[in-house]
Amino acid sequence: MFWGTAAGVIVLDVVTKVLAERMLAPRYVPHHVIGDVVRFTLAYNPGAAFSMSLGAYSRVIFGGFAIIALVVLWRLYRMTGAANRAGDTLRIFALGLAWGGAAGNLLDRIRSPLGVVDFIDIGYGDVRFWTFNVADSAVTIGAIVLAWALSREDQASRAPAPPGAEPMAEPPAPQDVSTDSGVS
Repeated sequence: MFWGTAAGVIVLDVVTKVLAERMLAPRYVPHHVIGDVVRFTLAYNPGAAFSMSLGAYSRVIFGGFAIIALVVLWRLYRMTGAANRAGDTLRIFALGLAWGGAAGNLLDRIRSPLGVVDFIDIGYGDVRFWTFNVADSAVTIGAIVLAWALSREDQASRAPAPPGAEPMAEPPAPQDVSTDSGVS
């Protein structure tokens, strides 16, 4: 599920970004989808989320952060898969979403000096959210679902045992059975 989700996000992200570049040029010209609330507006983000910038080296620095994030997410997936607990499906799905989104934006950083392609523009009038893309959505949704899944697991581990459920008894300590009868 992890790799399927991640691959699905990457493919959807790449396809939508290619379409955005072909169909929404020139930059910063809104194309209304649902009135003024949802628009598609082509933009390039050389920085990180919310257009954070670290100057001329933003692309390299944020690319490095993306690689670190991919490694951390992959390791979390491996730890989750190794534990093989019931209910891990939601966590694996969330990690796949986040990994695919981080990989999608990293591909943009590698392929274009202009930065990550953003095109989803939501708001009303002059009050707009930051322009984003499918990868950004996947990372955000993955993080929210992962936090929710971990919260549920934490609550379940703290829940009292149901009535009538007996706690597992400790096995008895082994007795020292010696053949020495004590007679010399």
